[in-house]
Amino acid sequence: MKTLKIIKIGGNIIDNKEVLNQFLVGFSKISGPKILVHGGGKLATKLAHKMEVEVKIIDGRRITDLATLDIITMTYAGKVNKNIVAKLQANNCNSLGFSGADGNSIISEKRPIKDTDFGFVGDVIHINTSTLELLLDNNITPVFCAITHDKKGQLLNTNADTIASELAIGFAEKFKTELYYCFEKNGVLERLEDENSVIENINPKMYKNLIEQGIIADGMLPKLNNCFHAIHHHVAKVCIGKPEMIFNTNSTYTTIKK
Repeated sequence: MKTLKIIKIGGNIIDNKEVLNQFLVGFSKISGPKILVHGGGKLATKLAHKMEVEVKIIDGRRITDLATLDIITMTYAGKVNKNIVAKLQANNCNSLGFSGADGNSIISEKRPIKDTDFGFVGDVIHINTSTLELLLDNNITPVFCAITHDKKGQLLNTNADTIASELAIGFAEKFKTELYYCFEKNGVLERLEDENSVIENINPKMYKNLIEQGIIADGMLPKLNNCFHAIHHHVAKVCIGKPEMIFNTNSTYTTIKK
């Protein structure tokens, strides 16, 4: 069974031109099938301020009204996605930019209103792998932005960590899937102020204890929930850390265990 690497990069990489370029050079050299998933960075917020569209964020999650959805689509599926694809082509990595609507690859449903109305935010309900498999079989790398669709003509803002996790699960029957969440830290830290206090392995029992101790909180909670969701749905490997963890076997990072 072939190994498929699914790698998600966050805003801290996207927003730093030098770091992004360095990552894409390394990513281009990864042999075998691979998929890149990216968020939007700070560009959407900057554009919203320029266009005088109010930015509303609750518990770290963006409220997506129609004006915000337009900005996010322009930014994520347009500028950010196409810049990444162009840079990959410059590094001889043949790639194709995707939203979930392209190839009907990721179908979502609009998040139901509970305590908060998040607007046009999508929760993934289905991954179609057939089109993507054709590309992977022909050495073409899909590059996904954080936009999906509901198959009724509506685009939806969707968490990029979730997209990466669901893609890894969707391919787990046909590939040995490995999922890597790349961000600015060396991994999940025991002490936020100490970059070297990486917790190298986390299982569900440890995860529960770390939450109770307040060591894991805020934005790391949904990220780790996606990690455990993947590892419990036949994804072979899930890791969190700096991009170096993919290219350098000696680097320190966090691995999620069953």
